[in-house]
Order: sequence, then structure tokens, then C-alpha cells
Amino acid sequence: MNTTRLEAFSDGVLAIIITIMVLELRPPHVPTWSALGPLWPVILSYVMSFVYLGIYWNNHHHMLHLTQRVTGGILWANLHLLFWLSLTPFTTAWMGETHFAAVPTAVYGVVLLACAISYYVLQVTIIRSQGPRSVLAEAVGQDKKGKLSPVLYLVGVFAAFVHPGISGALSATAALIWLIPDTRIERVVAAGRGAEGLR
Repeated sequence: MNTTRLEAFSDGVLAIIITIMVLELRPPHVPTWSALGPLWPVILSYVMSFVYLGIYWNNHHHMLHLTQRVTGGILWANLHLLFWLSLTPFTTAWMGETHFAAVPTAVYGVVLLACAISYYVLQVTIIRSQGPRSVLAEAVGQDKKGKLSPVLYLVGVFAAFVHPGISGALSATAALIWLIPDTRIERVVAAGRGAEGLR
């Protein structure tokens, strides 16, 4: 199987997740700038989650571009990733409505950690199905970013009980690492070694 149906399904799920998140934003009933003040935790948590989902969608697209075929294992690994991503609206709303309290912030960090691990599992599953000398394996290399991100999220979970701001800073650092689309994959694509040229 090729990746077309997998990409379409994943795109649809991510679009629904983002839609659910934005529907959680409740506008104030007073038409003044000051009415937005109490909503800053909700807005900030929404922006953070939107950025994270955008990063996953972007890098997921890049990774599947170098995927030659889809196996049953890849389908399940992708569903595993989508499951954790689908919890983002719940943890986002809880964290925003409680003004970044320790427990909701820690739970948010746990979901981010699970998303990072499940993305790594998907990547490893794809590489194993294509072989250690595949184009994706070459592009990923040692995958220092993929190994560093879960560490930052894990530390952030415990840091939430010290101060939620520390947890947020660690999560933001992980996001900044991935904010730019994976240049390793883009270099391989630019060199004309993408999946389209291997089929």
C-alpha cells in the first residue's frame, strides 16, 4: 500500500483535533479589551497546542514523503500517534481553565511525552519496514532531536510541581527544536532521493 490513504486519514484527524480546540475558546460577553485579560491562560494554552500540532503535522508529512510503502505495523503505529494527539484538546482546556495549575500542566506534559514517544515509534517502524539503508534511515541519522525531546518533556512533567513556568519553558524549548521542518529530510528530497523517485 502507498501512503495516500494514511496521509489523508491523518490530516483529517488532525484537522478535527484543531477544530475541537478552537471550539473550546469561549468569547467574553463584554466588548472591551480588558475582558480578554482573564482569558490569557486559555489563549496561551491554545496557541501552544496549535504550534505543537502544526509541528507534528509538518514533520509527519515530511516523514511520509520518504515512506515507500505502508504495512500493518505502520498503520497501528500511526493510530497510536493519533490517539495521543487526540488527547491534546482535553489537556489544553484543562490547563488553560485552571490557569496552569501543577497537576493539569503535568498531565499536559505527559501527553506531550507520549506524543513524542509514539512519533519515534512510528519513525522506527517505518525504517524497519524499509531497511536500515533506506532513504528515511539515511535522512534521520542518529536522530538527536528525536531522543532529546522526550527527555525535555519528562523533566517538564516533574518540573510542573516545582513551578508550571519551568515546565512550559521546557516544552517550548522542545517545540523550538522541531519548529523548522526537518532539514535532514528536506536535504534528501532536494537531492532527488525522495520516495517518489524510488517507486
